[in-house]
Amino acid sequence: MITPTAAEEARFWALLEDAWAGLGPGPNEVRAALAKRDVSAEAFEEAAELEEHLDRVLEALAGACAGLSSEELTALDRVAERKLYEIDRADVQQVTDGSDDGFLYARGFILALGRDFYEAVARDPRVAVTDAECEAFCYFFARLHAERFGDHPETGSGISRESVSNPAGWPR
Repeated sequence: MITPTAAEEARFWALLEDAWAGLGPGPNEVRAALAKRDVSAEAFEEAAELEEHLDRVLEALAGACAGLSSEELTALDRVAERKLYEIDRADVQQVTDGSDDGFLYARGFILALGRDFYEAVARDPRVAVTDAECEAFCYFFARLHAERFGDHPETGSGISRESVSNPAGWPR
């Protein structure tokens, strides 16, 4: 089983932060506030605002990855896969709602918002937002790999990013 290295994770988060940075301070202030908000306050408007920016973030991220090798894209996909797997938990799903696919897309939103929001949700799932989704980010690096190299990468991780695949997150 291959797991992401600390350097691969750092690169993943740095690329994502750089993509968000290109939007200027407004969206980034909303992201920061969403991660640090009082969980008793609803955040539908903030999440909807951030969802509107995701296409531009992903375009910037795709541009930043344009020259990466197969191995580099595979490493980034492995990080995304691992992060999606780690928050594949019943307590997170209870807040985000959604079917299996909907819950995967909700986890894609959580991950696409960056390290601070992701870690806040991982610590306290109540930070997550109901019905906020980013389907495109769930297999983002795998799709980039397929476009450039003709196939999806083999991460070698032995895990799945699909919903309800993390047995530790779904006690029986």
